[in-house]
Amino acid sequence: MKSLLRILHLEDDLNDATLVQATLEGGGVACAITRVQTREDFVLALERGGIDLILSDYTLPTFDGLAAAKIAHTQWPTIPLIFVSGTLGEERAIDALKSGATDYVLKGRLARLAPAVQRAMLEVAASAERRRLEAQFIEGQKMDVVGQLVGGVAHDFNNMLAVIIGCGDMIKIKLGPDSPLQKYTDNIRHASERAAGLTRQLLVFIRKETVQPIVLDLNEVVRELEGMLRPLVDERIEMVVLPGRRRGRVKADSGQIGQVLMNLVINARDAMPKGGKLTIATHNVSLDESEAHAHSQAAPGPYVMLSVSDTGTGMTDEVKAHLFEAFFTTKPLGKGTGMGLATCQAIAKQSGGHIDVSSKAGQGTTFKVYFPRVEQPLHPASKSVEPWPMPRGSETLLVVEDEPSVRHLACELLEGQGYTVLPASNGHEALHKVRAHRGSPISLVVTDVIMPLMGGQAMAGLLKTAMPDLKILFTSGYTDEALTENGAIELGSAFLPKPFTPAGLTHKVRELLDAN
Repeated sequence: MKSLLRILHLEDDLNDATLVQATLEGGGVACAITRVQTREDFVLALERGGIDLILSDYTLPTFDGLAAAKIAHTQWPTIPLIFVSGTLGEERAIDALKSGATDYVLKGRLARLAPAVQRAMLEVAASAERRRLEAQFIEGQKMDVVGQLVGGVAHDFNNMLAVIIGCGDMIKIKLGPDSPLQKYTDNIRHASERAAGLTRQLLVFIRKETVQPIVLDLNEVVRELEGMLRPLVDERIEMVVLPGRRRGRVKADSGQIGQVLMNLVINARDAMPKGGKLTIATHNVSLDESEAHAHSQAAPGPYVMLSVSDTGTGMTDEVKAHLFEAFFTTKPLGKGTGMGLATCQAIAKQSGGHIDVSSKAGQGTTFKVYFPRVEQPLHPASKSVEPWPMPRGSETLLVVEDEPSVRHLACELLEGQGYTVLPASNGHEALHKVRAHRGSPISLVVTDVIMPLMGGQAMAGLLKTAMPDLKILFTSGYTDEALTENGAIELGSAFLPKPFTPAGLTHKVRELLDAN
């Protein structure tokens, strides 16, 4: 129950009102009571807000408690109302409860009043908790639906991007390096990569991903995310990105770093409803013993710090004390779940780092996320494949893809690099092609995962039974995590996400063919 209960008391007798207040305080209920006698004053007091509980006499000279209960129940249904009356028969008591009253207490038995008030406030708290949990459940269901929708749209969009990127690269090859049209193919490629990056980040944020820490350049991660973050920021907010000059490396999951950055940027945006400045920066820092002691659970050593600062409303010490608690939020109902900063802290700890905040009311906020700095080389997955020259080969390949434009492009590309290619539009057709094939042995299958009639995993299982040494490369516009979770492909399978580039496809094919 609140430390100070704000009570609106509808009562015409001053002596009775004084006795009620004394009874409540004697029963351990600290309260501030506003007494009113008329309908107008009653409604006006409720409209002003700040009322936790209503006490009401049943009969007044110009107003009655039953009408007051109906008004309160209709317009302010979350505020409990208790009748405190000198005479309240059984029939009237039933009418009172039907009108929305929480309880009733006779003035001759005021010893029941304090327990009745405490019980009513506990019920209010329990009801509010139920509503909060129901809202979170509904929000979670909406996010699941949105996630499925985004996954499906991203799959189709990635197929289209694969064709745009592939055709653009093929035109670039045929034009030659001296063609004045090269600038147009470069623009096509740049726009396509931005679109692919946005799609990739959407998939990162809606999937239930397995943590995959690799050695990353934090500056590169921030740079990739910058294009997705800017549309989230109000045009009245100036967003500045200041990458550190020395390129510190961290071992973390890039998708999780994206989650941290997105949560912090959204919080900063919401703290500046009238505009301001948002600064994202990275720095290499080293914490000695005393500095590490100042940071909760931090170990001395080298770190790469990611900071997000705003010039917004700031926070009080009371808010900061609860900041990283799950479900704690200062945002209005429906505007925040209270999980964002708790998730940021969990991710920082999971990566071996920590997160700090400095803020004062009215003076803005700075979050600093510390990731341990590593000296290991960048993971190959964090580097882009050199597009030229594309590797060649002479093996026979089977390409299975239900999207005609993607299938034609992949076949033309691989044939141009010297391979013999058998095309198929689904698993059934692929099996017929293999049975009818009389040429050199098929060395590798490039197959989409989700296809009509027969998907890639089922087809690959049948082919591997007959040809155990056959290499399989799965491709899809869905993430590999989403596909392994629902059993579409086995964990650890060779996988090339769409949209792939001509260089990405030919390098991956050559890599699998050359592997023991």
